[in-house]
Amino acid sequence: MKKSVLAFIDFFYPPFKKVMPLQTFRYGACGSSTATLGFVVFVFCYKYIFKQPEFSIGFYAFKSHNAALFVSFCITFVYGFILNKYIVFTTSNLKGHIQLFRYFLSLIINLCINYVLLKIFVETFQLDAILSQIITTIIVICASYVTQNYFTFKVKKTPDAHVL
Repeated sequence: MKKSVLAFIDFFYPPFKKVMPLQTFRYGACGSSTATLGFVVFVFCYKYIFKQPEFSIGFYAFKSHNAALFVSFCITFVYGFILNKYIVFTTSNLKGHIQLFRYFLSLIINLCINYVLLKIFVETFQLDAILSQIITTIIVICASYVTQNYFTFKVKKTPDAHVL
């Protein structure tokens, strides 16, 4: 399956070859599919599951757009990690559990950024929740690439063997 996904993504790479490295293109493709999945889940949850202004879980009531964001996060967490680990950042030599932990940390930070921006756009500026989610997604994707490349899936430098 990995080979099929890579072949499909790489098929579209040639026109972008002069503009960006293959890894960046793969990140863009995988990130776009993850963002699309997240957006579809967000819209579906917002419009059809959390129709009321608030969603109560007993001890806490979420605003409907925040509940939709949480569900979207849970689904895209697994999907995004698998794509990043096996399709985009394949040269990382960090152990899988370390990558997963770092990915979780970076996504929690991204979720917090997304939450704050969504709250500001919807509750302060009175923008539509779906439009607000599109704007915040664009901002978070840019920040996410940097953290994934230089933190979560970085290539750990190994000391070179000394030649005598």
